[in-house]
Amino acid sequence: MNVHDWLANLPFADPNSSCKIVEVSFNQGSRKEYYRNPSLQYYSKGELVTVEGVGGFDVGEVSLSGELVRMQLKKRNIKEDSEDIKRILRRASAADIAKWEESKAREKEALVRSRAMARQLGLQMKLAEVEIQADGKKATFFYTADDRVDFRELIKLYAGEFKVKVEMRQIGPRQEAGKVGGIGSCGRELCCSTWLTDFKSVNTAAARYQNLSINQAKLSGQCGRLKCCLNYELDTYLDALQHFPNDADTLEIARGKAYLVKKDIFKNLMWYTLPDSTKQYPLTLKRVQEIKAMNRNGERPDDLQAVEVVSSKPREVEPEFVDVVGQISLRSLEKTSRRQREKERGRQPQGRGQQGGQQQQQKPAQPGQQQRPPQNQQRPPQQQQQQRPPQQGQGGGGNNQRRNKPPRGPKPPKQEGS
Repeated sequence: MNVHDWLANLPFADPNSSCKIVEVSFNQGSRKEYYRNPSLQYYSKGELVTVEGVGGFDVGEVSLSGELVRMQLKKRNIKEDSEDIKRILRRASAADIAKWEESKAREKEALVRSRAMARQLGLQMKLAEVEIQADGKKATFFYTADDRVDFRELIKLYAGEFKVKVEMRQIGPRQEAGKVGGIGSCGRELCCSTWLTDFKSVNTAAARYQNLSINQAKLSGQCGRLKCCLNYELDTYLDALQHFPNDADTLEIARGKAYLVKKDIFKNLMWYTLPDSTKQYPLTLKRVQEIKAMNRNGERPDDLQAVEVVSSKPREVEPEFVDVVGQISLRSLEKTSRRQREKERGRQPQGRGQQGGQQQQQKPAQPGQQQRPPQNQQRPPQQQQQQRPPQQGQGGGGNNQRRNKPPRGPKPPKQEGS
């Protein structure tokens, strides 16, 4: 998990008293260890360093340094002057990084091969991860199992197959999910793979105290166990429930027995239901105590006297209907056809013949108003040719031969009797 060192820029009165321990993470943060910095060199976050290993060296990434490391040591009950803390040797050189990358490339193949060998021996175990030291001299096999497993024969096979010193480490389902990683139902990265290191037992009582429905599919995480986040707010609920009466699971009234359904710590209400009704009745703590006192004296009240629950959420006001006919203009819906626009302009629609033009020409004009010639009336072919005489000086191409012909004269009148 990415941690911001908010104490890095604070001045210290005694620089020699600063923390000399550095937190180093391995295998993309799945394992974190603490190492001593004897040379007092400054190592920035994300820098690769070479540390002491088992019979050799290992390469890790600096994840935390400074005073925050001292707080983590106190949380894990590790003494700063402990002799079990190993040392940081140097900054990782190019040769160290090359050797480290070569060892990391063997881990995937070693995991597949080790699973096959465990299956051949018939051992009831599941290998989750294989971590090989940077110098290739040691390999740690992480596994999960429900019962105790005798893997003495398996260790001999692993040592002969991979030529390394073998260490078997058993982990739980929650730790396995943390090593695999993933996204939870809340949309964030899993807590076990980021910051959660202390895994506590979770039971269904934590869900009942928080008025959650006992749904195994919704309450289980990716590890198949109950979600760790059920314990986060449990203490707050337990503190709030101390003011509620403990012996108020049933109340006796004239109609019968009322059974407790749930407790609302935010509104200090207790919800009850009656056998002859499915409705839930909210009661105040004071009213519940009064009914319990009456029941101890052999009395039964006539009614529960449920309170009315008023929601603090502002009620949404529904918009009122407003008649906006004639105020809003939708131009896209007011488009008329082409023929209607031409009628509005006083022009004749295109597509009609000469008959309509002749009818307009024969229409008598009103007194004091000039007769307008029809616009679409076609001219005789002879007049059109006379009005467009051929232009001289044009070249004689195939397309211009008709333009160079002399104009035709008027046809002679036909003789009678011919």
